Amino acid sequence: MLYLVDGYNVTKADAATRDMDLEDQRQALVRRLGARADVLLGSGRVVVVFDGGGVHGIARAGGVPEVVFSRSGEKADDVIVRLASAEPGAVTLVTDDADIGRRVRVQRGGRATTRLPRSSLFEGAAGRARGTGRRAPASGLGVPPGGNAITKELKDLWLNGDEE
Repeated sequence: MLYLVDGYNVTKADAATRDMDLEDQRQALVRRLGARADVLLGSGRVVVVFDGGGVHGIARAGGVPEVVFSRSGEKADDVIVRLASAEPGAVTLVTDDADIGRRVRVQRGGRATTRLPRSSLFEGAAGRARGTGRRAPASGLGVPPGGNAITKELKDLWLNGDEE
């Protein structure tokens, strides 16, 4: 599976990154995907595409993702369409840009193409591995050990307590 991520479409809408400068937005998304792509998306090759011919300096976390910048005079949308068109297998786009989704489906001529909303990658995105039907472990979502027991205890106290 190839996951193509419309970089700025994600970072400029995510409350955790939208107020950062562009370099910090890129770094944050790449780090997030390096640490959690398998949980947020599933297994596969992840390529993040950004506008910005000639921009360099992305620090990759883990082995994922690949980062591609559009060339001068080219849009990231065009790069996404080109990469998707060249992929013989299944492609998943991560973007809220319906036009990119339409262009990719037309170019791929019916080959398996899916579009996920950009919110799939937001900092607070639900930690469910796509397609497995299983939830991610609470520890991977920042819940401390024993956190579920504490939540249960509080629910019992607040929701089942005697009203006075």
